[in-house]
This record gives sequence, structure tokens and C-alpha cells, in this order.
Amino acid sequence: MKNTFNRLLQTRKNILNVYEKHEESAFQIPIGFQNNLYWNLAHCIATQQILCYKLSNNPMFLENHFVDKYKKGTVPTADFITDLEVKRTKENLFVTLDQLEKDYESGLFINYNAYSTSYGLNLKSIEDAIEFNTIHEGLHLGYMMAMVK
Repeated sequence: MKNTFNRLLQTRKNILNVYEKHEESAFQIPIGFQNNLYWNLAHCIATQQILCYKLSNNPMFLENHFVDKYKKGTVPTADFITDLEVKRTKENLFVTLDQLEKDYESGLFINYNAYSTSYGLNLKSIEDAIEFNTIHEGLHLGYMMAMVK
């Protein structure tokens, strides 16, 4: 799993890089898209919490209101997002990954509720979830790159 965590770390570095290069337009929804750069960044974190923690019956590291705001099926709202919230979200991109790796290595994830993704994969274990999460975040990195083209 170490290679998977390394891939996920690199993907998150790439997500942050795209975001920070275009931070001035992070809340604008480009024509042809339903969301923006910030939503994609936050969505990756929220989805990781659901796939890895919620589906394994463990408490999520982030607040429910954050996860609910950026989970699958949501779109950016007109809510004002403070600079502090943006800073915390960017920090959580790496804090949540570090915590996931520690929790995985400590054996926290004993049970897992099987989940069928809209991508067409059936997740049956925490390993499946972590590996799929890497695919999911790569997909959203691609969306972000397309938004700034």
C-alpha cells in the first residue's frame, strides 16, 4: 500500500499546484462545467473521508457539515468561503492523507461496508477504497486541469 499512498500524495500535490496557480479564479465556474477549482479540491477530501472512514464505520476526521457540502452530487453554493476556510482546506489535503496512512498502518480499518461506485467498481475492503480514491482524485485533477486550459 505504500506505493498507493505515494501516488495519492503526488496527486494531491498536483491538485494543490493547479489550485494555487489559478487561485484568483478558484471560485469561478468555467463555461461547460458544474463546479470550480475549490469545489474539486474540497470534494477530493470529502470523498476520501466517506470512502475510507464512513464506509468502515469509523468517525470521519473532518466535520460532517464540510463532508456534506462537498460530497458526491453537490455543487458550489453561494456561501461565502473565508480565507481561513480555504487555508484549512488546503492544509487538510495533506493532514487527512497523513491521518489515513497512520490509521491504515495501525489497523483501524477492521470492517468495510461494500460499496459500488458510479465508476463501475465494487469496493469490498479498505484497500479497495484507498486504491479507488487515488483513481477518483486523478479524475478530479483532470477536471481541474481542463478548467484552467
